[in-house]
Amino acid sequence: MRLHLEWYRIFLHTAQAGNLTKAAQELHITQPSVSYAIKQLEDGLGVKLFDRLSKGVALTPEGADLLKFVEQSLSLLDAGERKMASLRDRASGELRIASSGPMIKHLLLPSLDRIRDETPGIEIRLYQGKTAQIAAWLRENRIDIGLVHLPMGDPGLDVRPLAAIQDCFVAGPRYRHLADRPLSAAELAALPLLLLSGGSSTRQFAERWFAAHGLAVDAAFELNSTDMLVEFARRGYGAAFVTRAFVRRQLQDGELFELRAAEAIPERRIGLATRRGMSLPVIGQHFVALLMEQM
Repeated sequence: MRLHLEWYRIFLHTAQAGNLTKAAQELHITQPSVSYAIKQLEDGLGVKLFDRLSKGVALTPEGADLLKFVEQSLSLLDAGERKMASLRDRASGELRIASSGPMIKHLLLPSLDRIRDETPGIEIRLYQGKTAQIAAWLRENRIDIGLVHLPMGDPGLDVRPLAAIQDCFVAGPRYRHLADRPLSAAELAALPLLLLSGGSSTRQFAERWFAAHGLAVDAAFELNSTDMLVEFARRGYGAAFVTRAFVRRQLQDGELFELRAAEAIPERRIGLATRRGMSLPVIGQHFVALLMEQM
């Protein structure tokens, strides 16, 4: 016989009330429905759970033993329901994201600020890495959402385009005289180049752009962050290859000058990656909506 969860709930209320009629009133059902549930439970378990008394019912020894398990089980279920409600209402949960450093600073932070302010009970876990590393973290289920450079061909991931970015060469006042005219790829290659470390999508893109013009280049300074590239460029160490949107303030303030390339530098796209076929947690869905709205 299949034992229904509701029978156990009726058993619990009856044990606590000590009376079938009172239990029925608490549960907003009829007294015969309570009696039926108790009888079905007793038949299914093969033991007597209550002694019928003139003024109510009393647990048998077997009923008292069962009550301990039912109290714990239903308490856990109630806690589970409360947890689901908390997750649904974004009052709790965990948001696991990864991105490169510049995208964290310039793209993720506004949405992260909103999540933190709107849902202070959410635990945010943020990881910094390169696109290939982020893809691995997604496959390993270490993160739920990754911001990556496109194109990205991984059959295990779903990737949606998020925004277009434009790269450029920038330098400090020492190279201000070169900002007055477009520079050929060969002229740019002849400058001390400040590039992100090997293996990064931005470094690979820069090298492919030079290679498309028959040039092989190496970095005079190879650094791990855009902020460091900007600082060294500002101090006059050479020309840094960076995303224009990430240095907009320094260009406006005259700390940096764009060295315009005579040959067009194509736009790149960044995307939002998740595991294919896997649902995002509620808070993750909300974060993606905020990010798409921001973009």
